[in-house]
Amino acid sequence: MGKFFKKQSLKVSDKGKTRAAELTLRESIYPLCLVTILFFLWGFSYGLLDTLNKHFQNVLNITRARSSGLQAAYFGAYPLASLGHANWILRHYGYKAVFIWGLFLYGVGALVAWPCLLHRSFGGFCAAIFIIGNGLGSLETAANPYITGRLEYMQHGELGLMEFSVCGPPRYAEMRINLSQAFNGIGTVVAPVLGSYVFFTQDPNDPSALRNVQWVYLAIACFVFLLAVRSSPIPEVTDADMAFQAEETHANDDQKPFFKQYRLFHAAFAQFCYTGAQIAIASYFINYVTETRANTSSALGAKFLAGAQGAFAMGRFVGVAIMRFVRPRWVFLVYLAMCIVFISPSITQRDNTGMSMLYITLFFESICFPTIVALGMRGLGKHTKRGSGYIVAGVCGGACVPPLLGAAADLNKSTAKAMGVPLAFFIAAWSYALCVNFVPAYRDPADKFATTEIGMGNRAVDEESSGKGEGVFEKEHVETSENIANPEIKDTKT
Repeated sequence: MGKFFKKQSLKVSDKGKTRAAELTLRESIYPLCLVTILFFLWGFSYGLLDTLNKHFQNVLNITRARSSGLQAAYFGAYPLASLGHANWILRHYGYKAVFIWGLFLYGVGALVAWPCLLHRSFGGFCAAIFIIGNGLGSLETAANPYITGRLEYMQHGELGLMEFSVCGPPRYAEMRINLSQAFNGIGTVVAPVLGSYVFFTQDPNDPSALRNVQWVYLAIACFVFLLAVRSSPIPEVTDADMAFQAEETHANDDQKPFFKQYRLFHAAFAQFCYTGAQIAIASYFINYVTETRANTSSALGAKFLAGAQGAFAMGRFVGVAIMRFVRPRWVFLVYLAMCIVFISPSITQRDNTGMSMLYITLFFESICFPTIVALGMRGLGKHTKRGSGYIVAGVCGGACVPPLLGAAADLNKSTAKAMGVPLAFFIAAWSYALCVNFVPAYRDPADKFATTEIGMGNRAVDEESSGKGEGVFEKEHVETSENIANPEIKDTKT
């Protein structure tokens, strides 16, 4: 009986060898697909929130500033998850436990939303969104380092060096997370389209106007609970694995105490500013087009938002393609600079011109969030799990900046003029893009990972040419998790 419960335990030692070291390429497809689905769920939930922002203004007759309570509840939950419960579970029990925990909270929040929508309670729905935010914050805390991280299990001997991978080579981390998060962008496209046909088809004064919304959240609850059950067979990655990766690439900044990881904290600041600006623009996109473009209803505005999110998703795929040939830090610098360039005219322009500026802004927003995550965690090694919590906590900018934009819009009676708020935050975030390209302390760790050959091929010498048999290979000079956790322990060759 004791063995049974031990087998069912989710707890994984950060000093132990992981099952992921033995995965084949085919076996690694499942965890990658699961994480990609999680990114889609995040995008769908976020896109749904942007549509509901305007829907609640219409149905409940609330101000733009008050409707931003949805974003405040949703993104305000992220620091609680990423620095609190989710990060604790991640460090003590591993990725699998956090995935299950996040999906559980997401499902519970979706179920709580049902009676709140039934009774038209905006405060109650914000509470449900807060629970959902905790769930998605938990998923982000685990998913980002999981998709960017690289498990290394080394075997040293006469036969050479063997490498195994869960997610892929470190040099492609930015490409990998941007590609997976492109499905996040697809989720943000699907949600507004759904909203335009489901939420805005009834008279806002109809008491049953929120009925369709409750069925959407019930369906979400059923799906995520099912996904939680299916998420169990995924491999773990430990702190020892990540410490070895940093040592192997010589980007071992993890030797410094955690609170001296200044690059990490600057990345978290950039994430706060960038995410706040991104969320503010999307949250008030429908308000913007209905105010600045003649004969534009809320339903049509939701369809325009879907188109803008389509540009966002396309920007991610284009960004991934460019990163194949250009270093991600340069792509990040240009993309964020273009956000500043194109958001500026939207403040004064109107009609299709102003809306087009927002479309282009969303296109260039696309790769910024995941690239900040990947660059910010470069070389953290054993601090990777903890560091992920701080970068994901930066998402709480989405709780702070939209209320500022909403208040500015109410004060000036113009959402267009209030676009100066996200402009200021884009400029602040750009400071990190400049540092990671022109300050050596930022640039060098990123470049060491970008040029490493780890995971680029099987460097084992052919078994026959070495004159050694399989049995010798298995027995001699195996790099254990203890060696990984303590780099000073050196291998000896016979």
